[in-house]
Amino acid sequence: MGGRRRDASGKDEDFTFVSPVVKYLLFIFNFIFWIISLVMVGIGLYARMMKHAEAALAYLSVDPAVMLMVIGVLMFIITFCGCVGSLRENICLLQTFCICLTVIFLLQLAAGILGFIFSDKARNKVTEVINKAIIHYRDDIDLQNLIDFGQREFECCGGVAYTDWSQNMYFNCKASNPSRERCSVPFSCCIISKELVINTMCGQGMQDLEYPEAGNHIHTNGCIDKLVNWIHSNLFILGGVALGLAIPQLVGILLSQILINQIKDQIELQNYNLKHRADPWS
Repeated sequence: MGGRRRDASGKDEDFTFVSPVVKYLLFIFNFIFWIISLVMVGIGLYARMMKHAEAALAYLSVDPAVMLMVIGVLMFIITFCGCVGSLRENICLLQTFCICLTVIFLLQLAAGILGFIFSDKARNKVTEVINKAIIHYRDDIDLQNLIDFGQREFECCGGVAYTDWSQNMYFNCKASNPSRERCSVPFSCCIISKELVINTMCGQGMQDLEYPEAGNHIHTNGCIDKLVNWIHSNLFILGGVALGLAIPQLVGILLSQILINQIKDQIELQNYNLKHRADPWS
C-alpha cells in the first residue's frame, strides 16, 4: 500500500499551518461587527436625512446621528479588513486590522487614565460639550431627545445649574428675546408630581426665580455634578462595561496575530518547497 505523498520538508502535501478554526472564527467575529456597523451607518444616515435642511454644519459635533455614522464607518472599514483578510489569508489586511484595533484599545486606555488623572480638565471639556448641546437644543430633535433623557434620568437641569439654559436663544432671559419660552427651562427639568394632570408648562419662567423657589418646581442642580456623582457610585459597573468593550478588541488582536503568524509559516513552507524543487541538491 502506498503512503501519503510528502513534500520536500517531509510533511504531507495537503498540510497547512493555517488553522481553519482560527481563520473562520476570526471571520465570524468580524462579520458580526461588520453587520452591526452597517446597521449603525443606516440608522445614522436615515436620522440625518430626516432632519431639516437648515440643520446644517453648525452643530455636527454634537449631532448623535453624525456620531453614530462616524463610529459605524470606522467599524465598517476595520471589520472589512478583518473579514477579507481572514478569508483571503491576506497579511496586509490582517495587519491593518490588528494595528487599528491596537491603536483604538490604547487610545481608550489612555483616555481613561488621563481622564482620571486630569479630572478637572476632563470636567471642563464635558462642560463645554454640554453647553454647546444646550445652545443647539432646539436645532436637532435627536440632540433634544438625548438631553431630555439625561435630565430626566439624572434629575438635573443644565450643565452647572438650571440658569445655563439662558445660553439657548429660545430660553434666553434678555428682555429683547421675543420667544414664548423666554427665561424658561425644558419640561425635562421639571419635578414630575403624581397628579393625574401633568403641567407641561412647569418650566415657564423658572430662571427668574431664586434657587429655593425654583427648586419647588424643577431640578435646580446641574447635570455635571450629578454625572460625576453617578460615576463615583458606579465605578464597578463602568469598569465591567470597559472590560466588556476591551475583551472583543483583545480577542480580535489575538486571533489576527495568530493567523498572521500561521500564514507567514505557510509562506515559508511553500517557498522552501519551491526552492527545493528548483534545486534539489541545495
